[in-house]
Amino acid sequence: MAAEPKLAPIRKGLLEFLVLKIVGAQSVYVPDILRRLADTEFATQEGTLYPLLSKLRREDLVSYQWQESGAGPPRKYYHLTDTGRAQLAALDEYWNRINRTIAAIGNEPCNASP
Repeated sequence: MAAEPKLAPIRKGLLEFLVLKIVGAQSVYVPDILRRLADTEFATQEGTLYPLLSKLRREDLVSYQWQESGAGPPRKYYHLTDTGRAQLAALDEYWNRINRTIAAIGNEPCNASP
């Protein structure tokens, strides 16, 4: 696809948004996030997800809590901070506004003069 290289920055930004949505829905373990993304165009690997989660943690958008596991060592479960919830709400609102704008522009005739 010729447009694919141009989509990479959009995909990267949307991946961050989707991770915030996943973490915002419930406290999650990294393999849970990877499973949620696996069958989508946002499928990713641990090598991408862990640095993103570290970035989100540095920005105080997510935090984690260690929980004991019956299947091995303790696991980090990620959840949104108050700042993360506010950021997610702002992103949701912006996403909805962008969708309305794109839909409206796509339906408006172009009145260009010859």
